[in-house]
Amino acid sequence: MDKLQLLRDSSVYPSDGVLSEALGGGYSAYTRFMNRLKDSNIETEWRYYNDGKSWLGKNTHKKKTVFWLSVWDGFFKISLFFTEATAAGLPVKKAFEPPVGKLIPLVLSIHSDTDLDEVFKIIEYKRNLK
Repeated sequence: MDKLQLLRDSSVYPSDGVLSEALGGGYSAYTRFMNRLKDSNIETEWRYYNDGKSWLGKNTHKKKTVFWLSVWDGFFKISLFFTEATAAGLPVKKAFEPPVGKLIPLVLSIHSDTDLDEVFKIIEYKRNLK
């Protein structure tokens, strides 16, 4: 059975308590992930989006959107968007999603701390793109 995306209620802000309950065992990976984001000067802003009917974390470096974060049952995902040229330089081989217009999405599921080193190589690559 596929896991479900959580944080669907617009009236319930994704506080630490809400995130802890939603992520369960994946919450420790989430807290380590968020701490590493601070070291990379990436800020997270939670917003409720009516088009997708869920809360998403918009993660930015200065004014540039680096990735989007969504919460699922027991884990979280990040979605990064590349162009054809920038996707070719990705430092880690990953399978991309089908293109959306001129953008090529890369969606990574993070279940535990062991996923973080590889994920941060990709985040740093995206953050440093011009």
